Amino acid sequence: MDDGKLPAISRSLRYIQPSHYLFRVECVSALMNTNIEKYESGRFEAGGYKWRLCIYPNGNTKSNGKDADGKLTRFNVMKTQSGFPQFLSLDILNDPSNGYLMEDSCIFGAEVFVMKYSGKGECLSMIKQPVDGTFTWVIENFSTLKEEVFYSDVFTVEDFKWKLILYPRGSSKTRNKSVSLFLELVDCETLDNQSKLYAEFKLLITAQGNLGHAKYHGKELVLPLKEGMGSP
Repeated sequence: MDDGKLPAISRSLRYIQPSHYLFRVECVSALMNTNIEKYESGRFEAGGYKWRLCIYPNGNTKSNGKDADGKLTRFNVMKTQSGFPQFLSLDILNDPSNGYLMEDSCIFGAEVFVMKYSGKGECLSMIKQPVDGTFTWVIENFSTLKEEVFYSDVFTVEDFKWKLILYPRGSSKTRNKSVSLFLELVDCETLDNQSKLYAEFKLLITAQGNLGHAKYHGKELVLPLKEGMGSP
């Protein structure tokens, strides 16, 4: 926090004791009058790690007042301790009506819940402008084509193999009505069941004599079982 205020602490009352560790201090008044700056409890295990409670009877003079926020704390080799420098004021602790002290004894407790990395994740990689992403397919004697479907040579863009699929008289949905042209991911089997490939592409049929071209601009999310995409 940059505003100089102490982080908020979540406080609640309950009647169930902490599940992981209990630390009883007897003769609290005597402890307060000693020169003991810090007392460390014995070790206890929780979440597969070993922990211990550190109690500063008269406050931690080395703390700047900022530490845990009562929610999540990331521990590492450089940060092995976390807590609340102002966990409970001495006035509240010493007031018998609050119930923290009974016969000059007090019980501290701890519950530690560890969030472990499961080892799963994914990466989203975006390519602004692919290198050499253009492929030209010249088809001779187009008007005399007899076959229903034609396939171009395989070409590579950004480590993926592609090919064009041409239906001179239209695919099944546009039979004898229009020319159908598709872009197909050849090596879709290299994608595992969880992989996705988003492709933005343009398919063009160029008119002869610089008279322009017919263009289809597509955007597709390619799944492992989805290969062809383009204009029907």
